[in-house]
Amino acid sequence: MIYALKRVLLGNPLTTAQARYERLAKIPALAIFASDNLSSVAYATEEILLVLVLAGTSALSYSPPIGMAIGLLTVIVASSYWQTIHAYPSGGGAYTVAKDNLGTYPGLVAGAALLVDYVLTVSVSVAAGVAAITSAFPVLYPHRVALCVGVVLLIMMANLRGIRETGRIFAAPTYWFILCLVILLGGGFYHLLTQGAPPLSTTVPEREPLNEFLVLRAFASGCAALTGIEAVANGVQAFKPPESRNAGITLAWMAFILGSSFLGVTFLAYFFHIVPVEGETVVSMLGRQIFGSSWVYYMIQAATAVILILAANTSFAGFPMLASMLGKDGFLPRQFANRGDRLVFSNGIIILASVSSLLLVIFGGSTHALIPLYAVGVFTAFTLSQAGMVRHWWKERGPRWRPHAAINGLGAVVTAAVVTVIGVSKFVHGAWMIIIIIPVLVVGFLAVRRHYSVLARGLSLEGFSPPKLGRHPVVVLVAGIHRGVVTALSYARAISPNVTAITVDLDPTATSRLQMQWREWAPDVPLVVLDSPYRSVLLPILNYIDQMEKQQDGAYMTIILPEFIPAKWWQHLLHNQTALLIKGALLFRRGKVAISIPYHLDQ
Repeated sequence: MIYALKRVLLGNPLTTAQARYERLAKIPALAIFASDNLSSVAYATEEILLVLVLAGTSALSYSPPIGMAIGLLTVIVASSYWQTIHAYPSGGGAYTVAKDNLGTYPGLVAGAALLVDYVLTVSVSVAAGVAAITSAFPVLYPHRVALCVGVVLLIMMANLRGIRETGRIFAAPTYWFILCLVILLGGGFYHLLTQGAPPLSTTVPEREPLNEFLVLRAFASGCAALTGIEAVANGVQAFKPPESRNAGITLAWMAFILGSSFLGVTFLAYFFHIVPVEGETVVSMLGRQIFGSSWVYYMIQAATAVILILAANTSFAGFPMLASMLGKDGFLPRQFANRGDRLVFSNGIIILASVSSLLLVIFGGSTHALIPLYAVGVFTAFTLSQAGMVRHWWKERGPRWRPHAAINGLGAVVTAAVVTVIGVSKFVHGAWMIIIIIPVLVVGFLAVRRHYSVLARGLSLEGFSPPKLGRHPVVVLVAGIHRGVVTALSYARAISPNVTAITVDLDPTATSRLQMQWREWAPDVPLVVLDSPYRSVLLPILNYIDQMEKQQDGAYMTIILPEFIPAKWWQHLLHNQTALLIKGALLFRRGKVAISIPYHLDQ
């Protein structure tokens, strides 16, 4: 039943040979990799205004120049990553570039920063998407956390079905959002040309002085617009051949749509005198002013909510892939490198959904509470990736290496300045947590790698002599006499002449009955009855095995556990799991081999 349910939800398994058919063309790839980046148009301007409004309504006039600075930063970062894509056609994520060119530690910092950013991307995107829904339907506002977690689970299920199916599912909503942005911006600028700017209707008193630090904070908040721009470079191998060319074109499309849309929304918010308020997003307020409460407004809100929710999908493409690279290199558990039935990294997808849901619960599904944690990780990765590319060009010294190095060098300097600004301006607002988490993750990576290194040395055949094993004792655990026990005794006799059965005396009457039946069914096998004054089953068995070990002078010992297997899955719930506990306890004792002998019941 469980297998059938899995097939219904996730689809039939795919063979490894089908992997090449799971590649993406540019149109669906833009939907998958750009949804995070494009969705930031819905909240990046709002984050700028939320900081500036602290200095009063007049401070909102700084939003256009801040927006233009972020637009220029978009061009610089996109140009840098375009070069990375062509230099690393097999996938040039920040982890790979930094590790190959700057060393292991910078690579791990970049990897940790990106993993953190992917988790935050899911949390922020889903929270912002649900905020768009509750802006249009305020009655849902008290249930925003449950809505957020439910949305994360739905996206997880979609991604577990495979990357090509994800592209099919998410392509239409992404292009619908782009169309709605065109309608919003076109309608807004047409309104300005034909009717002029509306008068200022709301004033906010000054709560903080307008100074350079406040402007830098606003700039740092707006830099959330750039998150996700690295996704294409991380996922080059997901594209159809020629991979680098298709990925580069997709990145260029993404940067152009992002830059023009973000600047358009920022300038419209300035001209329409939008003042951010609790409970309604800036895009929602713009839509109401331009289109009123018409169907167009609700269409834009629906598209915004959907793209914000689907923005999390970019992380579901990037996080599992990065985790698989770290797993292959031994810095994360190897399970992250394994593909599931649908040729996706299922373990990474499930972990990402779990951690993101936990964050949403902790922060109450609030976008503004999560934003201060955002962007520190991704700009750290930007900086290390671009610095690594400068080192790459320096080592290669190919044709035109100097202009290439100059572009990446400019990207490294600018993103380093941005991460410094973000770290300083948002430190007390939550960025300190990310600054602590990244080194902790790096230490964890190194601990995992150290474990695998110790494991490899411990399992090495160099200088190893296989042990000479002779006949060793076999102990059969019994609680009664039935077909499963008789079958297990036959197996025990087949592997050793030295067979002993043991039972724990929890009920003297039942034990006496067992001894009588034993003389009939297994007279050749001694039955040892273990006392248990405290009614424990496990401890008397372990004590007996320890005593036998001393007598055998450290030889191997086989412990056989007869088990009957009910025909229905739910029937397992009606029986205790003593055998499982015993096997778990024996696993950590040297020289003990636990063997289950199953006896399957037909009904």
